[in-house]
Amino acid sequence: MSIRSTLVAAVATTSAMLLLAGPASAAAGPGAPGAGDPYYPNAGNGGYDVAHYDLRLNYQPATDRLSGTTTVLAKATQDLTTFDLDFLLKVSSVRVNNRVASFTQAGGELVVDPRTKIASGTPLTVVVTYDDVPSTHVVNEFTAWKRTATGALAIDEPDIAPWWYPSNNHPTDKATFDVSVAVPDGTEVISNGLFKGTTKQINGWTRWNWRSLKPQATYLTFVAIGQFEIVQSTAPNGQPVLNAYSDDLGENADAARASIERTPEITEFLEGSFGPYPFEAQGGVATSGIGFALENQTRPTYDTAFFRRGTNTYVVTHEIAHQWFGDSVSVSGWKDIWLNEGFASYAEYLWSEHVGEGTVQENVDFVYALYPADDPFWTVLPGDPGPDNQFDNAVYDRGALTVHALRVAVGDEAFFEILKTWLAQKRYSDGDTAEFVALAEQISGQQLDELFQTWLFTPGKPAAAPGASAAQARTAAVPAEPKSHQKIRETHELLAARGH
Repeated sequence: MSIRSTLVAAVATTSAMLLLAGPASAAAGPGAPGAGDPYYPNAGNGGYDVAHYDLRLNYQPATDRLSGTTTVLAKATQDLTTFDLDFLLKVSSVRVNNRVASFTQAGGELVVDPRTKIASGTPLTVVVTYDDVPSTHVVNEFTAWKRTATGALAIDEPDIAPWWYPSNNHPTDKATFDVSVAVPDGTEVISNGLFKGTTKQINGWTRWNWRSLKPQATYLTFVAIGQFEIVQSTAPNGQPVLNAYSDDLGENADAARASIERTPEITEFLEGSFGPYPFEAQGGVATSGIGFALENQTRPTYDTAFFRRGTNTYVVTHEIAHQWFGDSVSVSGWKDIWLNEGFASYAEYLWSEHVGEGTVQENVDFVYALYPADDPFWTVLPGDPGPDNQFDNAVYDRGALTVHALRVAVGDEAFFEILKTWLAQKRYSDGDTAEFVALAEQISGQQLDELFQTWLFTPGKPAAAPGASAAQARTAAVPAEPKSHQKIRETHELLAARGH
């Protein structure tokens, strides 16, 4: 047999063997150390999907020491040799499916080596035990853990989880949560979802228990520890309402209460535009020491500064709107942040019209005219602002103008159908700008690329405010400020302070 004949025969034999054996499986390997977000390459991880987190912790306010365990219930999405969790605190042990695992820690990554390969589809029970002082961990000259005179606040965006529990820290991997924190008697602990009561410990401590029943992003999971007055009630829809007011609110305490206690009313109003409220509980927390407000799922948290000039239902409206835009439907990547902030800001305009303090169009006209054409405001692109400008005023204000431009282009009936359909189809999941534009075009029957390109991705001030009259379009004069807008503008300036 010739050499060529021998090769042909060998190839044929090998091919036959491959056909009999079936397709070759991919080799096992490490899970990716990031979820692929270009803004934050190390955020999140690959190789597994989390279903539930159980946090059972102890916290000593006097020393800022946090200890305990987090149990992660997940499933491998590939054959794994190792996998990462995002975490900063000092770990003492890791177990994977009840077996001791090796681990290393560096750069905010906890790399877990279960010592044996984990097959794709395998359920994972990962137990991480740790003990550390969160406020000592600084990343890029910043710590998201905020120590206070009576406790601590684990509240921030886009990152807070690595300072207090190990996780797959990206909005695309949501999970349910049990959060249980023991503290010295006389200290309160507030978190998300349903309050499941307290348990007295034998050492003079009390354990506080909270449960989130709906999928929740890691940065929306929070804890506030310290001295709080807790007020419980029932919303008109029968849901439990729990609000907490820090003892250090000072002269702003009554204004904070007069604003946050209206959460069920505002929720009910927003349901008319967005559809059913997506979660199991309502409420809010007022405190000092954070300098911003954040839409923690079911229980937004507000800095006392929002209430220094009296009631501020606009910031409450903004954060409650996020329960739909941001919490229930999260961003697929942080560049899509306008899908959170633009719609939450637009909700303030809707509320302003509802309470008779300025129509939506009046607010739009004022915001458009407020920024001159040469203002750097118009150089930030809300559709892809970059990590340094992720919480720039343009993401809020120009994002809201984009929302109104869509409403003007498609009409009210199609506009609110787009919103409700988006929120229903993407409920408890995530989405991006391209998907939203595609849905808007499908429902409206219009080609909308130019509209979104103009308002989200093109530097410079568009020729006219969306919905402006011909007379308004011809003048550069700033119209009278709506009654609501000083409060809205002040709110947005404080909200933008969350960027670090």
